[in-house]
Amino acid sequence: MSKPASRPTSGSDLKRVDSHVIKPHEYKELPELTDDMLARAVVNKGGRPKSARPRQLISLRLPPEVIERWRATGPGWQTRMAEQLAKGPSVRKKATAPSTPPHVKA
Repeated sequence: MSKPASRPTSGSDLKRVDSHVIKPHEYKELPELTDDMLARAVVNKGGRPKSARPRQLISLRLPPEVIERWRATGPGWQTRMAEQLAKGPSVRKKATAPSTPPHVKA
């Protein structure tokens, strides 16, 4: 199952709120914006916090079948691929040939 494109809504009626047009008499209900209010204001940019070790973008050419195999593992495949690469290259022991072939008597 794929993740939804956006977060679930809070259940409020945003269409009704967005369609409301402020009338002149409603402006009187709003408080005056003072310098003190602006001085206390905090800007929240949102988003993820900055990472101490941000990931780096690289270009890597892989065969299509390799990418298809990873994508077939489902969402998060790029993270799993990065984890495997972070482990480093796997070390495979090469088959060592015996010093004398078994059929030859010394």
